[in-house]
Amino acid sequence: MNNPEPTQSPEQNIVEQKVRRAVGINALRKIGAIVAGEQQTDTEKANVLRWFARYGWIFLLGAALLVAYAIGFI
Repeated sequence: MNNPEPTQSPEQNIVEQKVRRAVGINALRKIGAIVAGEQQTDTEKANVLRWFARYGWIFLLGAALLVAYAIGFI
């Protein structure tokens, strides 16, 4: 059978291997940056939810007292 690709020199193979490696490393860095951004967003959301879990009941109690006062219950 005829091989459509010409045989490459060892130097060309080394260059292609280094290019593939550089492209792979660059892709992994981009993926790492995306994952780090998502983790940062998740951390911020968790902090907000934690804050509401700690202090949100104060606001709910205040709102309930205001409603009770407005109705004339208190």
